[in-house]
Amino acid sequence: MLYPLTFETIFKDKIWGGQKINTILGKDFSPLPNCGETWEVSDVEGNVSIVKEGVLQGKSLRELVEQYKGELVGKHVYDTYGNRFPLLIKFIDANDDLSIQVHPDDELAARRKSGFGKTEMWYIMQADEGAKLNSGFNREVTKDEYVKAVADNTIQNILNIEPAKPGDVFFLPAGRVHYIGKGLLLAEIQQTSDTTYRIYDFDRVDATTGQKRELHTELAVDAIDYHHYDHYKTQYEKKLNESVNTVASDYFVTNVLNFDEEVEHDYTHIDSFVVLICVDGSLTIETKGGYSTPLKMGQCALIPASVDIVTLVPDGSMTVLETYVP
Repeated sequence: MLYPLTFETIFKDKIWGGQKINTILGKDFSPLPNCGETWEVSDVEGNVSIVKEGVLQGKSLRELVEQYKGELVGKHVYDTYGNRFPLLIKFIDANDDLSIQVHPDDELAARRKSGFGKTEMWYIMQADEGAKLNSGFNREVTKDEYVKAVADNTIQNILNIEPAKPGDVFFLPAGRVHYIGKGLLLAEIQQTSDTTYRIYDFDRVDATTGQKRELHTELAVDAIDYHHYDHYKTQYEKKLNESVNTVASDYFVTNVLNFDEEVEHDYTHIDSFVVLICVDGSLTIETKGGYSTPLKMGQCALIPASVDIVTLVPDGSMTVLETYVP
């Protein structure tokens, strides 16, 4: 019988990474000097998650998908994605601004033989005073205007900058120019893809190589959505002891669960796995067969599609992101 799965954390040091993965989330990333990202559920080549506990301990996520197929991920999900687990779950600590970047959609990624595209979302877990981020443009921009702004080093003048605070949600479809600003700790849900086109990196020099990081100026041009949108921050009403939908896309659905009392969730209507991502507080996940899985802020659990009912028992109060493939 499959059970809620937790995985060994994959730590990534980054030129812009900080210490909050340790100081706030309590994850020891030594001997790395910093940690910009943790990959919590991953099927990216070379970074495949390994089960941390239980009878399946030591098995890779890819092995489990190949072995259990729809029982693990859902029949519809397996029919669509085969042995490739479709989502990548991360925590990101931006001690400095990340690069201005964009990701291709599925069609462009396939044409360029780089796997899947990358649609993603951010949930802000912690924000230093004055922290900001970029999502999209602040006006309609033509391709020629964009190319000139990159060449003139004035790209920042046409970016939409948003203040960010805990609980904010930003949905970023493939093609949207973006960057995470200094002082933000967030959870990221995305398609399984590591394809990023770096547009501008604030002229930083890598301490190891002494060189500026590679830019992908030409590759980015055809990947970008140049339209301006009225709203970039996802609007949702925060409710206690209710499940609130925040994102409903072709690639994933995400609900915010803010609870201070025990709740039972029935997943029989979802033909998909569910990933529960604790972004505040702590809880215990209980399932049939006596399985009990504790989660605290900065931890995730993969609920197999064959597990229909889970009981979430908060330790005081908790906020959890619940995400699955529609």
